[in-house]
Amino acid sequence: MKITDSMEGEGLLESSMRLKPHEAQSYRKKTLWVSWISIVVTLILAVAAFTVSFMRHSASAFGFAFDATLDVLSSIIVLWRYSNAAAVHSAHREYIACVVLGVVFVLSSMCILGKAVHDLATKMLPEVDDFLFSVSIVSGLMCVVLAVLKFMLGRVLTSRALITDAFNSLVGGIMGFSILISAEVFKHHPAVWFLDGTVGVLIGLIILAYGVKLLMDMVPRVRQTGNYERFE
Repeated sequence: MKITDSMEGEGLLESSMRLKPHEAQSYRKKTLWVSWISIVVTLILAVAAFTVSFMRHSASAFGFAFDATLDVLSSIIVLWRYSNAAAVHSAHREYIACVVLGVVFVLSSMCILGKAVHDLATKMLPEVDDFLFSVSIVSGLMCVVLAVLKFMLGRVLTSRALITDAFNSLVGGIMGFSILISAEVFKHHPAVWFLDGTVGVLIGLIILAYGVKLLMDMVPRVRQTGNYERFE
């Protein structure tokens, strides 16, 4: 998450002062396991959500599917981040991962916003059925559980990349439940057809804002820690 004053000159994260070597490696291995589980689970959820989106014309389902795809990519980036046991505390590697995540967030938000705005402009009406409800509930629960696990590991390892991955999973969980809420509201109040698209726009804007903030914070730090890497 940050470099302490005493560690700044060495290009290390704060976790290097908090954790013993065997503790850091233990948490690194746990992070790799959680990341692999996240990739498998969110890939399945992404396929299911894309299916719901195209079959039921749901903008929020499309938004969730794209967010789930983003979750797969962010977990792959976290895997790269912690693949090297010797670089578990590397600030430079951490910040490179964050910059890549920021770029992926910005690009993904554009696609989510584009689909949601298109559905609002064409007054696309979502269809409601049991399949949509099932995908929404399972998606919401799984993503929230993954978000909690990633956030806990990110706090211990002081990893902004891992916490960003947790944020993305949390957004996925919120979107999963929002699909359910939007569909239920539309079922009883057809006049509120725009709720689904509006949720898609809001999620897209949140992901865009987070991605831009991440890039603004991390690009200067990559340059700063890159100087140390060259000296090494």
